[in-house]
Amino acid sequence: MLTVHHLNNSRSQRVLWLLEELGLPYEIVHYQRDAKTMLAPASLRAVHPLGKSPVVTTDDGLTLAESGAIIETVIERYGNGQLAPAPGTPEALRYRYWMHFAEGTAMSPLLLKLVFDKIERSKMPFFVKPVAKMISGKAKAAIIMPNIESHLNFMEAELGKSEWFAGNEFTGADIQMSFPVEASQARGGLNATRPRLMAYLERIYARPAYQRALERGGPYDLSS
Repeated sequence: MLTVHHLNNSRSQRVLWLLEELGLPYEIVHYQRDAKTMLAPASLRAVHPLGKSPVVTTDDGLTLAESGAIIETVIERYGNGQLAPAPGTPEALRYRYWMHFAEGTAMSPLLLKLVFDKIERSKMPFFVKPVAKMISGKAKAAIIMPNIESHLNFMEAELGKSEWFAGNEFTGADIQMSFPVEASQARGGLNATRPRLMAYLERIYARPAYQRALERGGPYDLSS
């Protein structure tokens, strides 16, 4: 049986969703972020040296880390042809692209915005705060938000080509892409002005496997 080392409010939620979509049995080991730092507990380092989630362990001693690698490996090992396009098809190329785009491109400015937002809210000497807020505001206006806007526009246009990211069938690429799209809605400005992305979120929220994963994973909030 697979074991998911699950950190609250993290990328590991989509691994639970993947396993629910495939109908695979699994166990969850829950970890909670530090309330002040929002970092994962040190106990995760006993599972993987980087101490980050998601991590999946198998009965045969395999330890899997990195969301994209986990999703691809689980689908290849246990999917029986589900959730991945046929090799050599145009959909397979799109599938591979979006599997890498999610973390390689989409998440970078979203993470930077989260960091700079935290800087603006942090306690600091009164004479430092205006300078920190000014630097943060300029970074977000000049670099971070333009990149987020560009990515959202691109994703919105691509969903005009097909119902799902890799084509007209739901795949693991949609599970992988769910996190940056959800994070964009929570803190990146995604709203009704991009109706295709909002409709994509409604489609994934309506999936029974997504709802079962939320029930097992616990509260899920990407706004902070």
